[in-house]
Amino acid sequence: MNGAESLVATLAANGVDVCFANPGTSEMHFVAALDRIDGPRCVLGLFEGVVTGAADGYYRMTGQPAATLLHLGPGLGNGLANLHNAKKACSGIVNIVGDHATDHVRFESPLKSDLEGIARPVSHWVYTCKRSLDVAAAGAQAIAATRDGALGRIATLALPADTAWGPGGAIARVPDRVPLKPADDEAVRACARTLARLGERALLLVGAAGVGERGAPLAAAIARKTGCRVMAEFYSPRTAGGRGRTRLERLPYATDAALDKLKGADCLVMAGATEPIGFFAYPGKPSQLKAAGCALQTLCDARDDVPAALQALCDELGARAVPPDTPTAVDLDALRRASTLDADLIGHALVALLPEQTIVVDEAVTSGRAFGNRFAAAAPHDWLTVMGGAIGFGLPAALGAAIGAPGRPVLALEGDGSAMYTLQALWSIARESLPVVVVVFANRAYRILQGELKSVGAGRARPPEAADSPRGDAHAAASQGVHAVSGPKATRMLTLDAPALDWVAIARGHGMPGASVQTPEAFIRETERGFASQGPYLIEALV
Repeated sequence: MNGAESLVATLAANGVDVCFANPGTSEMHFVAALDRIDGPRCVLGLFEGVVTGAADGYYRMTGQPAATLLHLGPGLGNGLANLHNAKKACSGIVNIVGDHATDHVRFESPLKSDLEGIARPVSHWVYTCKRSLDVAAAGAQAIAATRDGALGRIATLALPADTAWGPGGAIARVPDRVPLKPADDEAVRACARTLARLGERALLLVGAAGVGERGAPLAAAIARKTGCRVMAEFYSPRTAGGRGRTRLERLPYATDAALDKLKGADCLVMAGATEPIGFFAYPGKPSQLKAAGCALQTLCDARDDVPAALQALCDELGARAVPPDTPTAVDLDALRRASTLDADLIGHALVALLPEQTIVVDEAVTSGRAFGNRFAAAAPHDWLTVMGGAIGFGLPAALGAAIGAPGRPVLALEGDGSAMYTLQALWSIARESLPVVVVVFANRAYRILQGELKSVGAGRARPPEAADSPRGDAHAAASQGVHAVSGPKATRMLTLDAPALDWVAIARGHGMPGASVQTPEAFIRETERGFASQGPYLIEALV
């Protein structure tokens, strides 16, 4: 075996079953090795941000790292935004990045770069292999580096071309995963005393590992027993939702709303959570969302077995989990008769239309922010959100989630602006014939930024003459939010009309069928058609 073959064999021997790839010249021996060795499934992405975002979505559904194959420093750089998101999501990924051959890298060639410098901000482990005989061992080290207790980590292995074509070493094995740290008895007792003593003046804040089917019912039981409040962090890599599942209320995204929710709390008991901090700084508003004087008390760290710690706290308090109430069903026929298609109606319709065990990938931003709690009435599903705030997560994550959970339907909720960042994922979804229905909320604006322009106090009063738009009612409607705070330059930067994006044409150009809808009846019809196709389908919802 050469070095590349030894690495592919090592990946296969250690359960790395998928490689999301966008290779170049330096990776050709690795490409050839993937072809020769019965190892990871290869999925081609036409942009590195698709590759890295897909690896994030894959890990969230499997708990196992995928490999990515990237081309030198610039290729890695193209994937950084979704590696940032994956790092915040604590997803495990093995990045394999080809580099110039050892004797070539000393020259100032056009693609020479500081590969390790590019990798470090979005990696927990970075290593450049020096000898082909060491490639397999380095690959095993990279896989091991993706594990940190219950959390995943990002490992980046730089592979100079000559280490890929030179003689390889023996297949390397990764040690068994270390068992998770059990609940700390004293921390459990201390938190039980705090919650029982403070009641509603305490808030149990649950992190990502505690919002699943094991943890959420336990957290709710603790709240019922002690009278404390319970909330989940706003962002979670994967949340179990739907009928028969306990869904915890999320701490709001908006600063004012979050401050209001945390008001009156003398102590936050942290179950795998981190201190709540505002997403951005705003003039005159605090960055720390907990009230002044509010204490933080740790039940367990996110690296620990959070559901086990919640179970221990339940046992200490004598609390018992009970099934959640059955939510009221949505009247789909009434929605069909409605006259206006808007984000609120779409949310209600999707609750009624969602197939069992759908994976919902949410990057709808403004339009979908209120959907989460509403979907308690939907069929059982999993909900994936962007964790690091970098736009371009949704479509690649839908690709990776569908690969990681074969046979399960996927619903990608996308804003029209955010979908443009990584629209190449549509091609990969179509190429792999994946059951992904994409709903694009086409409000033809960066609506989230229109709101942020107001929130940061950067706007000005709406001039009287802006009330009548010389460019027609459609433009005036699309731009109304921006005109209320600013002028024509900001308007052009925060609207996506003139020309409007044609999402049906974009989808078809990538091999994906689709339809554009403007009425509730049409949206319901096309959503039913998309799910029934059990393949890729895009719906442009003009809202």
